[in-house]
Amino acid sequence: MREAHRHERPTGVEWYVSDTDGTGGHLRESADAFRVRELEAVESEPLDADPGSYAHVVFRATLREWDTNDFAGALAAKLGVSRERVSWAGTKDKYAVTTQLFSVRLDDETELPTLDGAEIEPLGRVGRPVLFGDLAGNEFEITVTDADHPEQVDEITAELRAFAGDDERVGVPNYFGPQRFGSARPVTHRVGLAILRGEWEEAVRTYVTVTSETEPDGSAEARRAVAERWGSDWGELTELLPSRLHYERSLLQGLAETGGEEPADFRAALEQFPSNLQQLLVHAAQSYLFNRVVSARLERGLPFDAAVAGDVVAFADRDAPIPVPDMDRRQRVDEERVETVNRHIERGRAFVTAPLVGTETELAAGEPGEIECEILADEEVERSDFELPGEFHSEGTRRAVLVTTDLTRPEPLTFRFALPKGSYATTLVREYLKVRPERLG
Repeated sequence: MREAHRHERPTGVEWYVSDTDGTGGHLRESADAFRVRELEAVESEPLDADPGSYAHVVFRATLREWDTNDFAGALAAKLGVSRERVSWAGTKDKYAVTTQLFSVRLDDETELPTLDGAEIEPLGRVGRPVLFGDLAGNEFEITVTDADHPEQVDEITAELRAFAGDDERVGVPNYFGPQRFGSARPVTHRVGLAILRGEWEEAVRTYVTVTSETEPDGSAEARRAVAERWGSDWGELTELLPSRLHYERSLLQGLAETGGEEPADFRAALEQFPSNLQQLLVHAAQSYLFNRVVSARLERGLPFDAAVAGDVVAFADRDAPIPVPDMDRRQRVDEERVETVNRHIERGRAFVTAPLVGTETELAAGEPGEIECEILADEEVERSDFELPGEFHSEGTRRAVLVTTDLTRPEPLTFRFALPKGSYATTLVREYLKVRPERLG
């Protein structure tokens, strides 16, 4: 085990589990060097099914260098419908070739449009929109470019198999990757924490003005200019930001319309975001807390491939095409059942979990519970803080602390593997490269 890169630590990622020096290099030399395909779990009716009963058209889209939100907006604009009518199963990286599942509410037989950089394949109709989580997982093919020490791969692979407790599969802590927090400017969790504390102005200020050494100079300069004049004419401040910072501009425009003097004005500005982006802010705070719990578990030397007394385990989803936990089938492990539960874990039938904290999240007991409570106390967060208005509300859940996968290498530095939904490919690949997180994103 060795310390994580310093740029990872602000997101709660404190450790690598492999000791071997990394290969170096970077990802995404081209879009083709980072390919993702969703493992779908949605059944649909034929396309000519009654739109009255099945109002949502499901389609598969292969996107080249498209941000998921931007694609949804462009599709909606082409169709002449609200952006809120478009939904999808999982958000993907922009600088990649991604094959994803979407749906759009079309109450008639309107055909789907064509868009540059997108291959759209209609699949059928369903009675409800495709939602986050409506997939089993993702398949990846990732190529590393300009590696300094490619010879390190085999040794790192051996260490990751040891961590997984498996002679065939590699395993890593199920950290949330840098994309969850903003690869170039990891601030979304800080915005989410401000929301949890009811600090609505601070949430907006953070989103708009906090800079990062890895973002473009022009953006950083504009943010600093706004920060220096914060609270003055919101319309004038909007014009200080380049058009590419469209979400930041929308926040300031919202404040210009409401006056930007009361906490409710700042909350209303955030509520103008698309619903999935509102959710993302609080989800990022949950992800940060999860990462901190996982890092503390590593630091204390608690196992990831076995439970200890007090752990909460989730049993496997029997219907999933790849091993994933079913969070509706959880059990807190007492001293008498540790050995029995660990037999289930060894056979891939159960998973040790940590909390994605929300109003209804079950916390662990024993030493794992001590870790969870210490992190929440340190961040001054309570479960009741997630009792928030609208899209910011979250009941929470739990998440496996370990993710394992079969890994193949068709080329020395090309990795093929599949991960369950919600797990990040960069969380595995970072163990091999050991570089600044922005070289992964």
